[in-house]
Amino acid sequence: MTARLDEEFTRFVTARLGPLRRVAYLLCQDWQRADDLVQIAITRLYVRWDRARTMDHPDAYARTILVREFLGEQRSGWGRRVLVGAAIPDTAGPVHDSDAALDMRAALASLPPRQRATIVLRFYCDLNVEQTAQLLDCSPGTVKSQTAKALDALRNRLGPTPPQGVRPASGPGREPPDAFTGRAWPPAVLNREAPTGFPRHSGPSSSPAAR
Repeated sequence: MTARLDEEFTRFVTARLGPLRRVAYLLCQDWQRADDLVQIAITRLYVRWDRARTMDHPDAYARTILVREFLGEQRSGWGRRVLVGAAIPDTAGPVHDSDAALDMRAALASLPPRQRATIVLRFYCDLNVEQTAQLLDCSPGTVKSQTAKALDALRNRLGPTPPQGVRPASGPGREPPDAFTGRAWPPAVLNREAPTGFPRHSGPSSSPAAR
């Protein structure tokens, strides 16, 4: 690439590094692995930057590369070969942490990779069903099914006693607690261990498929 395109790419990555790292962490639950995923995504984006820069939403394109890299590694078994264990350590955290944050982290980490990716895209990245389906290369019906299964699993993992600060739900057919409906993810769940200054994802955008 030319020096001008290199400079443009550097500005783009610098501005979006924080949100990309946070999405990667929610997917893999490990900051070192999240950094590796982001590095791979950035490298692949650099190769395609001449085309990606002309897209309406290059940040969504970068996120697509990131999520598909994560899912590809899970299918290949790479993650299972390098993980020491699946348990989430109960370590001391900053003052703003709460039991709800630890419970939600563990619940999210317990989901199968594709369900976890669906929840992160739908309720953290705020994508709609069609955008999520496009990114995951599946049908909207599959997204809805994966979302329902994931929410059921989160309810089972977090019940019967709701985490601190989460509104209890009652009765059959109840709405899932706000902590994982996307209406109000507890900030401590998403921000725990994140370096200072990294903002929460800014909101929805369309997601062109990465090729």
